[in-house]
Amino acid sequence: GADGYLLVAVAEGKWKEDIKLIEKEKYNDGVLSLQGSAHVGRSSTAWSNVNKNKAMAEFKKGKGTGAYHVKSTWGKGGQAIWENDIPFYLYVQDPKEARLVFTVMDDDIVGDGSPIGSTSRRLKEILPAANIDDPLKYVKEEVLKKMKQGEEVDLNDSEALLQSIAQDWDGSMKLTSKPRIKDKKGQIAAAAAAGAMVAGPAGAAVGGLIGNFYEGEARGRVDVKVKYMPIPPGSSKGATYEVTGGLEGVKWGEMYEKHLQRVKDSSSEGEDPHLGGSDFEFCCFVTHASTGCSCAVYRSLEKKLIAVSFRGTCELIDLVTDASIIQESWVLGDEEAEEKVHIGFRKSMASISRRLKEVVLASVAPGDDIADYDLVVTGHSLGGSLSTLFTADVGEYGIDAGRGLPQLEPSEPWYSSLAANFMKNVEPSKATAPPRPKSLKMYNFGSPRVGNADFVANFDSLVGNGIDEAYRIVNGQDVVARLPRSVNALGVVKVGYEHCGPTVLISVPEEADDAQTLVWIEGKSEGDCPVRDGTALTSPLAKGSLLGDIVSEVNSSEGEGFGDSLSKLGSAMKGRFESFEASDIAGLVGIDKSFVEREANIIKSLASGEALSHHMEDQYYMAMGRSSGFIAEVGEDIRPMDNLSDSQKDEVQELVSSEDA
Repeated sequence: GADGYLLVAVAEGKWKEDIKLIEKEKYNDGVLSLQGSAHVGRSSTAWSNVNKNKAMAEFKKGKGTGAYHVKSTWGKGGQAIWENDIPFYLYVQDPKEARLVFTVMDDDIVGDGSPIGSTSRRLKEILPAANIDDPLKYVKEEVLKKMKQGEEVDLNDSEALLQSIAQDWDGSMKLTSKPRIKDKKGQIAAAAAAGAMVAGPAGAAVGGLIGNFYEGEARGRVDVKVKYMPIPPGSSKGATYEVTGGLEGVKWGEMYEKHLQRVKDSSSEGEDPHLGGSDFEFCCFVTHASTGCSCAVYRSLEKKLIAVSFRGTCELIDLVTDASIIQESWVLGDEEAEEKVHIGFRKSMASISRRLKEVVLASVAPGDDIADYDLVVTGHSLGGSLSTLFTADVGEYGIDAGRGLPQLEPSEPWYSSLAANFMKNVEPSKATAPPRPKSLKMYNFGSPRVGNADFVANFDSLVGNGIDEAYRIVNGQDVVARLPRSVNALGVVKVGYEHCGPTVLISVPEEADDAQTLVWIEGKSEGDCPVRDGTALTSPLAKGSLLGDIVSEVNSSEGEGFGDSLSKLGSAMKGRFESFEASDIAGLVGIDKSFVEREANIIKSLASGEALSHHMEDQYYMAMGRSSGFIAEVGEDIRPMDNLSDSQKDEVQELVSSEDA
């Protein structure tokens, strides 16, 4: 029997090709063929090896959804039953013209399965309330009728008033369309054999021809329960989203506002420096049950800004994603490509990428163009690595919602229609290139490395050419930002990882009144990035190595007398051996001293606990506060550094010196 599940979508609006498909095409893939329905509801799967007793037993234990399969009998086909499925909701923009499309699918353990048959109904045919032009006006008229008839009406219960025009429909529909048969070899052979029995070779030829054209009829029915709830028109502007933290007492939004106030006070220009406007709002949360990949989407229509924030590691499945160092091709199907990325990070991002891009495209105001919107991408920890992959995809290829991540296969054809819906004055058939946002910026925190040197080189080449800005913020000794390690560091096995984009190093100084630089920016500040590996192999005579320093002294003595040169060399060797370190031993065999010191520092920070504690949100909160000129402590008021008294500085000193910090 089939492992059945149900897909439901709404076909409406400007998608004329969808309407034509539903009304005219007898053989199609139903919901899967629709070009404009990004929002699709899906039931659970009624697996053919799960009967009612087994399903109910699992459901009572809190496992499964209770869906089960009834096997076919003589004269009666099998049934998939979903008695306890949680209802799913579809938003309808134009109820009068909307059509509900139902497709019964046969699931696979690997993949999404294949369609069995489909049917559709006009919403207004089964639910007359869909014909109501103005729900509020209708409710008022109904209330007046009831009041005139002497009925009591609670005018303060808005939900009850709206429920008065909500309608339910419980019905059965015959499947009216089915996919075309892809493999007809057996069918043609059977028809040819039947034709040969009737009229010999000529009959075989005719039978084979008929078998080739025969598609069969859709069989089966689907019973559903539908509830329609009108949503009255109202102001789309809600309360401004209050930005908090994952930890209670972390006030990211307040710190941001205080920082912006400083910027405004010190700036002579009157422009508002806010990234998001007063209407900054949370739109939705996109997640995948199997991979655990999750992100939130925010927007400000006032500022024409869309923000995508990826969630960090917080579930067991995330630890599995983080742990692997195996790589695969960035472009799916291109096994010869040099660009490789972390297999776990790519799998996780691919699980929601397509849906996320659909949501981003749909987040603009009605009539707006995505090309007028700025797109900001961020994330912490695992979320930082996902933000890097998402930014790399959009930066190079645009918002291609016709597929998940980059692939050799072309995007699905329906994508052009989706793109056209969010691009001004473009017909669906002419929207060939994926749209791009006005600007694309990425700022991630504590991000692991995601790819090899070739992937990083391509990413960095996109900065200024598809990606407007990209920074990796790293707090102190955060070890996660230094992982995965390159296992080819000594040329043994070639699995390398590098950092994408310049590093911004922040930290909490050991002394409360320490005036040291709290922000170090790669490419703008002096020195090499302490987060990068650097080169492991070097010449034993390189500058800074034991032999290199001694040889340098010998070379500098050229032209002097033998005695003076010997005396100078002896003094140099004595001084150099007095400062001898363990890393000098590695230098004698050609391993870079600074590389060894970095590796040793990682081990030291792991042993002390700094490597992991510096990765936590509270530590990033404190470090970001210091880099902005504030003392930010979890659960405490945010205070400007320049306003602290000596006693307050002592309190801060105790905080940053304590083991709990």
